[in-house]
Amino acid sequence: MANSEAIYSTMVKAGRTTYFVDVKEAKNGSKFIAISESKLEADDKKTRSTIRVFGESVEPFRQAIDEAAASAVQ
Repeated sequence: MANSEAIYSTMVKAGRTTYFVDVKEAKNGSKFIAISESKLEADDKKTRSTIRVFGESVEPFRQAIDEAAASAVQ
């Protein structure tokens, strides 16, 4: 699943951190969003972490992100 080809992909650079937002399809055919953070640490070591949001959780997750973003810019 981690290496499946993305249906949609975008990237956001923020200093030494890069965020990837991908829509992928699992082996069972369900689509999911993968949000990855790739960081270049002080010792030039790269770290990467990913969360996956599946199915019926996508819309509530999007709403939570929208609300958090609105609060962050106030």
